[in-house]
Amino acid sequence: MRVLILTRYGRLGASSRVRFLQYVPWLEEAAIQVTVQPLLSDALLRLRYARGAYPVWALVGAYVKRWATLQRREAYDLLWIEKEAFPWWPLWLEAALLRSVPYVLDYDDAVYLAYDANPRAWVRRLFAGRLGRLMAKSALVVGGNDYLANYARSNGAARVAVVPTVLDLARYPAHQRRSILDSSKLDRLRVVWIGSPATVHYLQLLAEPLRVLVREASFVLRVIGGGAVQLPGVPIELVPWSEDTEVEAIADCDIGVMPLVDSDWERGKCGYKLIQYMACSLPVVASGVGVNPEIVEPGVNGFLANSNQEWVAALRTLLGDPSLRSQMGLAGRQRVERDYCVQQTGPRMVTLLQSVGGAA
Repeated sequence: MRVLILTRYGRLGASSRVRFLQYVPWLEEAAIQVTVQPLLSDALLRLRYARGAYPVWALVGAYVKRWATLQRREAYDLLWIEKEAFPWWPLWLEAALLRSVPYVLDYDDAVYLAYDANPRAWVRRLFAGRLGRLMAKSALVVGGNDYLANYARSNGAARVAVVPTVLDLARYPAHQRRSILDSSKLDRLRVVWIGSPATVHYLQLLAEPLRVLVREASFVLRVIGGGAVQLPGVPIELVPWSEDTEVEAIADCDIGVMPLVDSDWERGKCGYKLIQYMACSLPVVASGVGVNPEIVEPGVNGFLANSNQEWVAALRTLLGDPSLRSQMGLAGRQRVERDYCVQQTGPRMVTLLQSVGGAA
């Protein structure tokens, strides 16, 4: 069986890295031949973060390369596609380039909203329903949560599976929290958030709760990968993201946070940062939006917070109780080992792809 994986990004893009690339060894172990072709290279993604947009010339080159790749699609038994093969292309052109080979669509965000709920009327007229129609013609749609899966079902997808966004436990060794081992020597606790420049704006939701708490407790907010963020009165530690150092950068902290607004877009998110925190044995506090209430068990591995008062109460409790942090961190780690690691989902993903690629 030969599979062509069409990712949106290279390893720098979290969605491509964790929903596709980390499964490559599992596919190869099952004697599946894998070819990976990212649409947007790591260099292009860095340009976007630096400039706020992709250079037009680079986008044209990326699309031409993907078009050329799909001219050879019949050399493969299956196409496994991140979201869509050609964002913002006319549907009939993409459908023509996917013809004659079964394809699987994989989603970890509600990207269809960029078309269906676009504020520009002309975009909705031209593109609304675009991804729904691609889903209807797919051999399989894989959604990172039920919200995404239900959209696929409502648009006529014949086969839909839910596979959460997970991590590789081999990269996240179990360990005791440093705050329990020697909390007396800590000058300040660390509250951590990990993300990208595109999502760091969510931290503004914590501006007031953190300002309240900084008057009560000694802590610093560690921001991994988000770049500069302005939260006046809140001590911030900026840490560049690296795949090689992200686990250590999280594990050296005490509490993980994931604030979100409650909207259709956020309901499509898959809670990956929560899973990273929990794998590092950190207790978590998260907005009760989308999949977060499925991951966070209040009072067991963390807390859900939907107002400034709830954020303050949850973080105050954890900042003041090292024993509770340790207890919840252990529960979170156990939850990841049980439900949110590639060691659990890898065999299932192999079986799903084989079942639609003719190698079951």
